[in-house]
Amino acid sequence: MTELVTLSDVRNAADALAGIVRRTPLEPSRDPVLDGVHLKCENLQRAGSFKIRGAYMRVSGLGEDERRHGVVAASAGNHAQGVALAASTLGIRSTVFMPESAPLPKVAATKGYGADVILGGLTVDDALESAHRFADETGATLIHPFDHRDIVAGQGTIALEILEQLPETATIVTSVGGGGLIAGIAAAAKQLKPGIRVIGVQAEGAASYPHSLAAGKPVKLDKMHTIADGIAVGRPGDVPFAHVAALVDEVVTVTEEDISRALLSLLERNKLVVEPAGATAYAALLNYSVAYEEPAVAVLSGGNIDPLLLMRLIEHGLGASGRFMRASLRCADRPGALASVLRLVGRYGGNIVDVYHQRSDPRLSVGEVSVDLSIETRGSEHATEIVAALRDAGYFVSVEGPSI
Repeated sequence: MTELVTLSDVRNAADALAGIVRRTPLEPSRDPVLDGVHLKCENLQRAGSFKIRGAYMRVSGLGEDERRHGVVAASAGNHAQGVALAASTLGIRSTVFMPESAPLPKVAATKGYGADVILGGLTVDDALESAHRFADETGATLIHPFDHRDIVAGQGTIALEILEQLPETATIVTSVGGGGLIAGIAAAAKQLKPGIRVIGVQAEGAASYPHSLAAGKPVKLDKMHTIADGIAVGRPGDVPFAHVAALVDEVVTVTEEDISRALLSLLERNKLVVEPAGATAYAALLNYSVAYEEPAVAVLSGGNIDPLLLMRLIEHGLGASGRFMRASLRCADRPGALASVLRLVGRYGGNIVDVYHQRSDPRLSVGEVSVDLSIETRGSEHATEIVAALRDAGYFVSVEGPSI
């Protein structure tokens, strides 16, 4: 049986982290749909995520001989930066294995914090295998991203802050990958306030906990696919799993569209840049995946996002909310036909962002052209109205994204 982290362990971690981590703000959500929800802004933490809490706690506990051999870690980015920053702060050499798909800004930031970065493998699990081999070969201490009591205790300091900042908190919702974050939060929150609800959220395409909880033990997923790379973990950690099974009230999942909409809401309404993994808790509240008592707190676990990915996700989020659509239609290949299409869209208030006009598609009939339109709209109802107007005018229209 795994011994659970105690409130004393978490408080000791808070003492060790004093002056190292930032006490991140707890802000009320500005989205009117989420009245009564507050945001714990770990996206504003040092190194851009909560990971510095557990990483520093683990690294600072090493003995002198362990420190001389250095540390090694595996991560898609946030744990990498946390370990690199913790190690450099303590004057310890660090090596970090990252999957080849790791976002370039996260790779650059990890190097900037002083780590030697080695890219390899497709997933965090692949990188973790490489880190284990490196530890065996060099004597470096493996700093696991979630499967250690010190990591769990460090992450649990977030719950101490939440309940100091908002003592009446009734529900805490947080993202879940390997489980270190929610394990620490649950360990501290449930001991401080037994009646509080703690809810975990996973990306639908990388949801290892529902299967594992049903099986009563950690179960590895066969495959994963999600934009939330920070929580794309195929198997729960043994230590976190014991905490989640004993203390967490519920684990739910969200879709890629849910995450995109959440990122857009956080950016537009709350003026916060959050990465996909960091937005999953907010996504679950925004799409009503969980029933929660107010006041509720959504932990925004990280803000390290590649600007290019952010651009794509903003467009995806606009599409998912019906405010941006790509429509394809066919019209006659004659003077004025394209202008008629554009005038019709404009008459109904659609803002055309770009147009692609093609004659050479073999699927077209003689005397026919295809037109692809990118259109900004005021929402799903407005998008439906524009498409209906085009169809009523005799055009065959297909739309990418949510069905209209």
